[in-house]
Amino acid sequence: MNTIFRFCVLFTTFSLAHSFFGIQQTAISRSLSTSIITSPTTTTTSLNMAAAAAATGEEVKAGDKIPSVTLQEGLADFGKKDVDISELIAGKKVVIFGVPGAFTPGCSKSHLPSFITAKDELKEKGIDMVICIATNDLYVMEAWGRTSGGADADITFLSDGSGELTAALGLTMETPMMPRTKRFSLIAEDGVVTEYFSSADESSNTWAPAILAKL
Repeated sequence: MNTIFRFCVLFTTFSLAHSFFGIQQTAISRSLSTSIITSPTTTTTSLNMAAAAAATGEEVKAGDKIPSVTLQEGLADFGKKDVDISELIAGKKVVIFGVPGAFTPGCSKSHLPSFITAKDELKEKGIDMVICIATNDLYVMEAWGRTSGGADADITFLSDGSGELTAALGLTMETPMMPRTKRFSLIAEDGVVTEYFSSADESSNTWAPAILAKL
């Protein structure tokens, strides 16, 4: 009799424990499922553009709006500043040019110097600001601007270290070392691209003389 009683007690205890933990497991699973389904998502214009560019392989074109992306500007004595590119160029007529890498031969000997030389002509043609971007970090960009004479020519050097703007423009170039920016230039007025210059045929198509010819 005692054996049967003990068996019944053990069986009842086991059943209650199984029931309790089964309920808990179900509740946890439902909670996780709900949190995954109902978690808020933040969709930005830049991420949408990046996804679209990746899916279609399309590069930026005239009529596109420069997205709101935070870039970094290196300052003297290792200072730094966050810069929203869309806010920076709002209400202005600007030239933005991108390079595969700071201090690299083609960028340092041809692309950047073409804009340094054309500084006064660009201003005369109504350009308010010239901006150079690359996926190098902000301190490398600051050093390149300072030592090349680009900063003295009022060119703003911005780091797209995360590659977010580069991707949003459809200009990512994958390399063994890091994602880089394809060589390009564009003219934008109040944040909207009016002219785009690709280096697909010739690198020189993105240099300052090509931009001046369109102004």
